[in-house]
Amino acid sequence: MSKINKAFSQGKAFITFITGGDPNITTTEELIYAMERAGANLIEIGIPFSDPVAEGDTIQKANERALRAGTTTDKLFDMVGRVRTKSDIPLVFLTYANPIYTYGKERFFKKCQENGVDGVIVPDLPFEEKEEFLPECDKYGVDLISLIAPTSNSRIGMIASQAKGFIYCVSSLGVTGVRKSINTDIKTMVEEVKKVTNVPCAVGFGVSDPLQAKELSTIADGVIVGSAIVEIIEKEGEACINSVYEYVKTMKDGLV
Repeated sequence: MSKINKAFSQGKAFITFITGGDPNITTTEELIYAMERAGANLIEIGIPFSDPVAEGDTIQKANERALRAGTTTDKLFDMVGRVRTKSDIPLVFLTYANPIYTYGKERFFKKCQENGVDGVIVPDLPFEEKEEFLPECDKYGVDLISLIAPTSNSRIGMIASQAKGFIYCVSSLGVTGVRKSINTDIKTMVEEVKKVTNVPCAVGFGVSDPLQAKELSTIADGVIVGSAIVEIIEKEGEACINSVYEYVKTMKDGLV
């Protein structure tokens, strides 16, 4: 069983997202430990990028803060390496195709393996082009996480049948950000996935309050929350650790 699979092996998984280096690398590392203590089962770390096309205003601003703070991909690899001396929680990088190409495909995924990054999410990589990175992912034991959007329709089965780690079910059209309601038919999406694979499904994009998380956890194997956590970091800066801990604990405790 891979480390990512283990995140889903003890009930519903709560997955958190933060932008690496926001407001600085030290705080990012402390947030990882705090979120794990609060009950997070897997943590996504965004590699800051100047053109994060899938992100809404909240996470775009987090990218800008992280870049201004001098965050680089190498610094994030080093940080994950330090985390790995203290924690075994599954960690996934969220990045875009351009930063991977710029860094060098082979070098990027080799560093993932060396520093303990378990998976990678690349929102601007279409399923039909996943061979761009899949050979390197397989070579270095890194799960390339598949995304299924509300518009995937007839492609859901095809994408799910080849998925690894977990499947990121996108709950809303558009970019990331807190939403008051989730209107997508998540139940049908998850049912279509389950017809072809046992790979866990986690739902994200817009989830922000315990009631939403609880409702979605009755349907999916896990719930992903990002923008709501990033908003706390934006508001409190380096002093955010306790507030993020309390928020994650409240959300995790609310899952079925």
